[in-house]
Amino acid sequence: MAPAPFPVPRSVSDDPLSASGVPGRADLDPRTFRAAAHRVADLMADYLEGVEDYPVFPAIEPGSIRPLFPATAPEAPAAIAKILADYQALVVPNATHWQHPGFLAYFGTTASGPGILGEMLTATLGQNPMLWRTSPIGTELEGVVVDWLRQGLGLPPTFDGLLTDTASTSTLIALAAAREAAGLDAAAEGLAGRPDLAAGVRVYASAEAHSSIEKACMTLGIGRASLRKIQVNERFELDPAALAAAIGEDRAAGRVPLAIVATIGTTSSTSVDPIAAIAAIAVAEGVWLHVDAAYAGPVALLPDRRASFQGWELADSIVVNPHKWLFTPLDASLLLTRRMELLQAAFSLQPEYLRTIDREAPVRDYSEYQPQLGRRFRALKLWILLRTFGLQGLRERIDHHLALAAEFADWIDADPDWERLAPVPFSTVCFRFRPAGAARHAADPAMDSRLDELNAGIMAAVNRSGEVFLSHTRLAGRFTIRLAVGNLRTEERHVARAWALLRREAGRLGAG
Repeated sequence: MAPAPFPVPRSVSDDPLSASGVPGRADLDPRTFRAAAHRVADLMADYLEGVEDYPVFPAIEPGSIRPLFPATAPEAPAAIAKILADYQALVVPNATHWQHPGFLAYFGTTASGPGILGEMLTATLGQNPMLWRTSPIGTELEGVVVDWLRQGLGLPPTFDGLLTDTASTSTLIALAAAREAAGLDAAAEGLAGRPDLAAGVRVYASAEAHSSIEKACMTLGIGRASLRKIQVNERFELDPAALAAAIGEDRAAGRVPLAIVATIGTTSSTSVDPIAAIAAIAVAEGVWLHVDAAYAGPVALLPDRRASFQGWELADSIVVNPHKWLFTPLDASLLLTRRMELLQAAFSLQPEYLRTIDREAPVRDYSEYQPQLGRRFRALKLWILLRTFGLQGLRERIDHHLALAAEFADWIDADPDWERLAPVPFSTVCFRFRPAGAARHAADPAMDSRLDELNAGIMAAVNRSGEVFLSHTRLAGRFTIRLAVGNLRTEERHVARAWALLRREAGRLGAG
């Protein structure tokens, strides 16, 4: 879809956006800002209305975009009209269109209309809710929104929490609190040169857990070697018996178990670790339990789908990402915990210039519970979104996505030339093309390699069509195509089109 031309003003003086930038040392004057905001709002609405006309992924190669921009920063100011024209010509056509209903890769991140409006107002207010006094509304509305989400997810009022940017940060904060819970006093004493920790510490997670756990171990100074990956079963779920045995071995060797990370909706296959059994081990061993439900957590909004979440109420901390399946613009991650005081112990630092001394009532300063000082007012967009859709509206949309994925899985299962490679507990289907005649070669490494190459080619060809966009992983060593339904705008016709393209390319490449 070609960018829509700007309306031509009657004269230059009628269009404040044609002026060359901002004169002097001032900001945009209200008249120019109002005109620019209206122009931007039109661009936004036009994009959302016509996003399906773009290829989901642009037909470009790495390194082809940078030469389109000047090599040096502009000295002279430019007119807003010119800047917005360049935005249409250079930015939009070269974006991966996550807003496209054919975006079926990774885990969808939809910037819904209500969330976008919230982002606009957030930028306008320019709040920094690091302290209560730097943003009373930012601080207290965050408490409201966190509790609304906690109730919607069916978790008890013993859970409190805060909003962070991503699950990577939420998990890092949780593991930092786990260090304090283990009595290491790492916030004050650090970990380097500690003779009491000579044998090392341990964090446990399944072999299918997200890489952010390993990165958190790196960042927190406990090292990648401290992460012990526990084997999974044929459904890619963590084995509780293997976990219990690993903890026993490590204690016998003098290592200190810090935390267990269990996952509801793993990144590759969206498998569900047996949370209740893992929680029982965590309680018996006195080890912090963190539950990564970044992707699948919103499904808990549906009371009849909470079987997968049994036991998560026993966790010490939980992460759910509203920017994945609650249609909130990036970024917004919800970190819930039953032990806020330990988050504070991990990060509390109050220099005199950050103290609130002119209020008698107790205040919550969220910078005391996380590594960052400056923070975004993320609660505003969530407040607007929750009020616009309501919990019932969110449930209906999530339920629709679950139904679309189940239907796609049925199509895979019914076709003898395709096979599903993992269960489908939520809205992601893992599968590959495997011609019926290839079954007899199942143990042949050469055939496995050929199937990997074939499926990679099928996925690449489908993505080149521009109509849909898929991603991949490896399960049990096999190249696996993933179709993840989570985009607010995805309908059955988009999933059906993906299936048609997959079969078309399989027929073309498989015959070669």
